Amino acid sequence: MTGETYRAAGVDIDAGEQAVEAIRDAVRSTYRPEVLGDIGSFGGLFSMPDGFDDPVLVAATDGVGTKIQVAQAMDRWDTIGLDLVAMCVDDLVCQGAEPLFFLDYLATGALDRDRVAAIVDGIAEGCRQAGCALIGGEMAEHPGVMEDDDVELVGFAVGVVDRDRIITPLAVQEGDALVALESPSLRSNGYSLARRVFLERAGRALDEPAFDGASTTLGDELLAPSVIYAPAIAAIRREVDVRAIAHITGGGIPGNLNRALPSHLDAEVDTGSWEPPRIFGELAALGEVSDEEMANVFNLGVGMIVVVAEEQVGATIDAAAATGRPARRIGRVVQGTGTVHLT
Repeated sequence: MTGETYRAAGVDIDAGEQAVEAIRDAVRSTYRPEVLGDIGSFGGLFSMPDGFDDPVLVAATDGVGTKIQVAQAMDRWDTIGLDLVAMCVDDLVCQGAEPLFFLDYLATGALDRDRVAAIVDGIAEGCRQAGCALIGGEMAEHPGVMEDDDVELVGFAVGVVDRDRIITPLAVQEGDALVALESPSLRSNGYSLARRVFLERAGRALDEPAFDGASTTLGDELLAPSVIYAPAIAAIRREVDVRAIAHITGGGIPGNLNRALPSHLDAEVDTGSWEPPRIFGELAALGEVSDEEMANVFNLGVGMIVVVAEEQVGATIDAAAATGRPARRIGRVVQGTGTVHLT
């Protein structure tokens, strides 16, 4: 009988080293001047950027939920990494932070070099869009715990903001306007319900047209990468005094906009002021999902909501448009108890 090895137990060290080599250029493509060292160190080093008088670090962590099941079913891994970055950095900017650096954790049953490279390429693309550096990460094989093709992703982002520029709900005032930045997709939220409706209840195939007349497949629609709003928010803040920001993720508008309100004010959202992407209507119809449930689960075409003074609505919309992000006024702030009302 031969002696046991780590490879026989399901962990291939050589495959891990090959995967690191495969992602080296993508990682380096995200580096900012503040990055110290290189890929392969025990820890990522990053010096504080210039231009901050009283810097405060802001941290956020997130995953991509069961959207990863769609990527697995399609064996398409080039977008899920970008989703991971979006979920993290767009939380940071709600506090007024500039994203600085990002770290990822990738766990799988068996390392596949090409799959890892595709995922990290997506993470790197997201970092480039957000202006942050990918300075570290971990790839872990979990044989016996995960199936060979299973993948789990977690991201961690750090940003910086001057103390007197931190955004909190305390600045919001009665009469302020709500400006929405559009989202063309589900982003990374609500996929347990979406998969249940489309794939189980309706028996749809991922390679079918997403809906009548669609030029994209259902899989294309479900894997559409998340918009990264950090550049648009930065552009808006250069032109406008932003009172508060809400990142519309799991929980929809009601479960996220309330986090940007003080306890004595409400938000009135006019749901007739925009048209949700068709994929949401298809999902609601096929699953007989109520309007209330849809609003509490999905973004319905709104990725970010910026709270600004009424007289600054036009400048906000123009600043977002200059970065390629359509925006529109969708409501206002009124007296209340910190509640969101959809009308």
